[in-house]
Amino acid sequence: MLPTEKPLLIVDDDAGLLRQLRWAFSDHKVYCASAREEAVDLIRQHPVPVAIVDLGLPPDPDGASEGLATLAEILTIAASTKVIIATGNETREHAVRAIALGAYDFYQKPIDIEVLQLIVGRAEQMFDLEAENRRLLETAATSPVDGIIANSPQMMRVLRNIEKIAPTNVTVMLLGESGTGKELLAQAIHKLSGRAPGPFIPINCAAIPETLLESELFGHEKGAFTGAVTQTIGKIESADRGTLFLDEIGDVPLSMQVKLLRFLQDQVVERIGGRKQVQVDVRIVCATNQDLDLMRADGRFREDLYYRLNEVTVRVPPLRDRSSDAVVLASFFLRRFTAEYGRSVRGFGTDALSAIKDHPWPGNVRELENRVKRAVVMSEGLLISAAELGLSAPGEEPQSLAISDARARAEREVVQLALAQAGSNLSKAAKLLGVSRPTLYDLMQRHQVGLDA
Repeated sequence: MLPTEKPLLIVDDDAGLLRQLRWAFSDHKVYCASAREEAVDLIRQHPVPVAIVDLGLPPDPDGASEGLATLAEILTIAASTKVIIATGNETREHAVRAIALGAYDFYQKPIDIEVLQLIVGRAEQMFDLEAENRRLLETAATSPVDGIIANSPQMMRVLRNIEKIAPTNVTVMLLGESGTGKELLAQAIHKLSGRAPGPFIPINCAAIPETLLESELFGHEKGAFTGAVTQTIGKIESADRGTLFLDEIGDVPLSMQVKLLRFLQDQVVERIGGRKQVQVDVRIVCATNQDLDLMRADGRFREDLYYRLNEVTVRVPPLRDRSSDAVVLASFFLRRFTAEYGRSVRGFGTDALSAIKDHPWPGNVRELENRVKRAVVMSEGLLISAAELGLSAPGEEPQSLAISDARARAEREVVQLALAQAGSNLSKAAKLLGVSRPTLYDLMQRHQVGLDA
């Protein structure tokens, strides 16, 4: 088989028709079978993306029992194979039953070669897309650090560094833009360390007012200030024998930086209003999206605290600099949200995959997660499109306001909507549009609409 030849299985007992179809699909590696047993043997030996199966096979050439049994066996052996059922007008109800049993589509005899070629081409496209989505889901599970989804060389270097750092007790500074997953990396450091049985205590220093930050970190005694009705243990003390994650450390005010430095030097805390010093054993991991070097130069961040916190620095690259991770992460989020919300979305269309790769992702992983979640919830088709992600497909130009172009856009959109609502089933989509299947094929070709629309 030449590298460009795609395998195709044709199951029919009409020798003349088989010869005609061999000619029609001369660019394929065609496997022919005239009976169920022969077809099953072939598909065990030669997995194929697409199979064309005649319903009227011997020993039941006037019925559908043998054709339906062949369909069932093919899908049992190769569940991802797209089976196209061939039927006559008198057996249309059997074709509908075949669709319910898992057939991809059907066409009615007599054969229109161009229509059948289009159906096979769409089926192959769907097979390839589903295979790519399965590959991405498998890739998402291969990260060396549990809980971190990555595939790019840039993030693999970061994860290897995390593996080296975690077992030690050094203080770690995670630098990176907002939404790059710094807290997940901090959790990974904790889980891979000897402190894993202890607590992991995160605190967002930017989210707490300056007047409350000291109490949050160090705790307070009863009556230390108005409203302090009970003794409260601070975050640092709560993290004893574990890890304290100080997120957005660059937002800690200078007055609090002095107290943090004192704690880091002695591992001792003193609650507000208290006189007793409490010895603790806490590892510090901190993170920021700010330029601490510039803040030191401006006098907004203490130099001595900087060096205490910055024993080891890990720079987390933004998602735009690790584009191969975007598609892997999108597939991971797709699987998670389809399970969470009970949706039947199978994957991303070609335009969506291209848009995910090309988008700059200013909001990083957090933006990607939110876009996929929204698309999974709102999608009505089997494959998510770029539009459902709120992204522009590559190469899109500003819309023309000419009436003819506006009509074409409206026609294209309604075809896409019908395909989405019909779950990419061409017969159902044609019925929704109130047109014949050949007319639908013409519309799809004219507007370059695929089954991932």
